[in-house]
Amino acid sequence: MARDYYEILQVERTCTEVELKAAFRKAAMQHHPDRNPGDSEAEVRFKECNEAYSVLSDPQKRAAYDRFGHAAFQGGGGPGAAGFGGFQDAGDIFSSIFGDAFGEMFGQGGRRGGPARGQDLRYDLEISLEQAFAGAEVEIVAPTTITCEDCEGTGARPGTSAQTCVACAGQGRVRSSQGFFQVERTCPRCGGAGKVIPDPCRTCHGHGQVRKNRTLQVRIPAGVDDGARIRLSGEGDAVQRGGPKGDLYIFISLKPHDLFERHDLDLHATAPIPMWMAALGGEIEAPCLAALPECENDCKVKVKVPEGSQTGKTVRLRGKGMPSLRNNRERGDLVVELYVETPTHLTARQKELMKELADSCHGVERHHPQHAGFFTKARKFWDGVTGSEERKRA
Repeated sequence: MARDYYEILQVERTCTEVELKAAFRKAAMQHHPDRNPGDSEAEVRFKECNEAYSVLSDPQKRAAYDRFGHAAFQGGGGPGAAGFGGFQDAGDIFSSIFGDAFGEMFGQGGRRGGPARGQDLRYDLEISLEQAFAGAEVEIVAPTTITCEDCEGTGARPGTSAQTCVACAGQGRVRSSQGFFQVERTCPRCGGAGKVIPDPCRTCHGHGQVRKNRTLQVRIPAGVDDGARIRLSGEGDAVQRGGPKGDLYIFISLKPHDLFERHDLDLHATAPIPMWMAALGGEIEAPCLAALPECENDCKVKVKVPEGSQTGKTVRLRGKGMPSLRNNRERGDLVVELYVETPTHLTARQKELMKELADSCHGVERHHPQHAGFFTKARKFWDGVTGSEERKRA
């Protein structure tokens, strides 16, 4: 008598998909043939775990199993044909009677039995702001599946070969009578492959592929932003017996930069200026990423400092920010925030000059409008507090 699938994975019948997946991973790792070489019982347990998970991870199959138990897959159906009287889903019913067009409307793509598609993979790639600005070719090492060298992708042990499935005569699908109708479904013995492997390869365990790191070249487009995603078609996981590979998705993140902060297409930088330049105005050189014609030495740009600049004053340089990913003619701006630096380590003569300047500016509000405005408000505040205290005493 077949063992209960929930018992095999040691989960409750009310378990969630997350709990089911975690239990399967634990059981599969425990009974994997690689961890139990020569243990035939462990190999049987490993196959049981795979069979149990293949049913319970599919909502339709799980519902059928919960209602009918193993009887839901009897009568030539197998674990891959649960839920609709031997059909995999409603699409198989309609496609078997009316053709593939109806199967695609009611099912998940019409006729079954073709090779499954491999899973998509994710790779997190951190790049510099310079690479995001100009674009780059980046080399990555990503884990992927490749053809097993021992069996050359056949899945069969070297010296043996896959055999034609006797249940479907190599067609991958079987026919049976359902009342007045002749219906067709995926072969339960070979899973639609048309062949079975009686003696699996010891290296890949019949899958035909093995896991291995592979070096890939990734082209980073200019203007790419943090959180962008690049798709490499066909570079994901392979599947058993020649199915199409999945895709590899590269998720981009930007490293923090020493000079710039990116805000959409704009670049922000803070530049210190001496106190005398803030008062008199002048010109400084600021860094930039663009190798633009007006930039000197490919990484400098001149910034005019207005007379009377205060800390926090910003100067916007149009078109010297990041390029747009969607429109190569569009560029953001470079926003330079000025920071007025107070001089330190002054000589006696410099201190004397600073005192002369202070004496000449003292009491003249137009020289220090923010200072005068602040203390005007402060005096009103103090007068209000003093007045309220005097009223209390009175």
